[in-house]
Amino acid sequence: MRYLITGGSGFIGSHLSDAITARGDEVVVLDDLSTGRMANVEHLLGTPSFEFVEGSILDPELVRKLVGGVDVVVHLAASVGVQLIVRHPLHSLINNIRGTEVVLEACADEGRKVLIASTSEIYGKNAFGPLREDSDRVLGSPLKSRWSYSTSKAVDEIFAHAYWRERGTPSIVVRLFNTVGPRQTGAYGMVVPRLVGQALRGEPLTVFGSGEQSRCFCYVQDTVDALVRLLDAQGAIGDVFNIGSPEEISINALAQMIVDMTGSGSRVEHIPYDVAYEEGFEDMERRVPDITKISALTGWEPTRPLSEILTNVIEFERAGARRR
Repeated sequence: MRYLITGGSGFIGSHLSDAITARGDEVVVLDDLSTGRMANVEHLLGTPSFEFVEGSILDPELVRKLVGGVDVVVHLAASVGVQLIVRHPLHSLINNIRGTEVVLEACADEGRKVLIASTSEIYGKNAFGPLREDSDRVLGSPLKSRWSYSTSKAVDEIFAHAYWRERGTPSIVVRLFNTVGPRQTGAYGMVVPRLVGQALRGEPLTVFGSGEQSRCFCYVQDTVDALVRLLDAQGAIGDVFNIGSPEEISINALAQMIVDMTGSGSRVEHIPYDVAYEEGFEDMERRVPDITKISALTGWEPTRPLSEILTNVIEFERAGARRR
């Protein structure tokens, strides 16, 4: 089998490339390197089962050409990270919505199966949980750029379902809940690598808001395992699945856990949302996935506890600091 992974030199995409080539399949990566890094896939360059193409999902001719040369498409390329979305909402909307439309149109014309990566941000301010795939979306005003990412990914999901119903394009949608691990960068607001980096440098750990908001963190290898299982499951086509860990922790507790595990002398500093992002910024107080659906279909469950995840991230960040 030959797979096209858009955004394949990014954090999740590079790990997925590793997993697919390791099982004997071929991977073509399309990435414009706006947030992805060649360092994430350089160990695959030159191998016969891997090809890298630098380019944009907004280029219909290139996308169609690449889709025509593979069996399956995994669409991960997107504008991600709260800081990036808040600062550049227009670019995020165009990249996420138009890019997904280009990919889906090519898959429809070429008759290719496609997996579309969505997000837990879909649920917005819905703090009830665990959240099922049919849980309601609760969003703030459309005038707040905070909600542009959630809205763009919702449109992606609607596109995927419409292409499946009306054109028979075999599509799968996954909603990712805070995937973390080595190769993730804190440059765009990703909380775990950002806090780990601050702790290792002896800087204050900046926690936005009260820090009582809770999240669940899933190790990237577990997320990749879920993606592979869904790609192999015929029953996944035309449906949507949560992927995440049910292990819940407040951001305050996460910060303290990182301080303890790194042996850092750093203190925790709370930054108001208005200062960290923009005036009137709204956040989700709780975001916990119900993974009953994917577990029932594929048997998947996350296997790494948060302590193991943080240990691996800390080791990765320390190694990177030594290289610098």
